[in-house]
Amino acid sequence: MFLVVFRNRKRADIDSAAYARDAAAMEDLARRQPGFLAFKSYTAEDGEVVALSEWADEAAARAWGRQAEHARVQGEGRDRYYHSYTLFACDSPRIHEFENKEASS
Repeated sequence: MFLVVFRNRKRADIDSAAYARDAAAMEDLARRQPGFLAFKSYTAEDGEVVALSEWADEAAARAWGRQAEHARVQGEGRDRYYHSYTLFACDSPRIHEFENKEASS
């Protein structure tokens, strides 16, 4: 598995409707890419967003980064949406899991 963590802060003057449209379109497009495994996004109380995407391998994640429509929208993000962002990527992250099988659901 190849993990990509995208931490970002939006600009104060963001066009929220345009951002929401682009974000939904990019999530839909990513889900159709070879090697896509999962995507989730979380917003902290201070407005920072952490988006996690999981890919089968580094090649699949890099192909997504080079996908033409995604690359175009990345430019839009830098120009119109983001105040700042940091992207973290790692191959074969160390994974620890726990599940309490006796806990009620």
